[in-house]
Amino acid sequence: MNDTRPEISKKIRHLMKQKSGEERMLMGFSMFQAAKEMVLASLHANKTILTPNALKKELFLRFYGNDFDAETKTKILSKLSSNLFLEIKNRPA
Repeated sequence: MNDTRPEISKKIRHLMKQKSGEERMLMGFSMFQAAKEMVLASLHANKTILTPNALKKELFLRFYGNDFDAETKTKILSKLSSNLFLEIKNRPA
């Protein structure tokens, strides 16, 4: 869907090209963080208490649930709750 008028799209594209790669990347990080906070607020609004593993799974499903087939989703979800994921995440750089 694209509901933005062409002249506005052109102006936004021009403004974005003026930003450095670092600025554009930081904007992306900021937008992702805002989206994550909205999803977390939505999950907490259900008054359901989620364990950290359940929360990781719900975030994954909200952000990427439509991007994978059922088999791949199942594999990813099982890795999210495994200790292997935690070991990789906490490994020194």
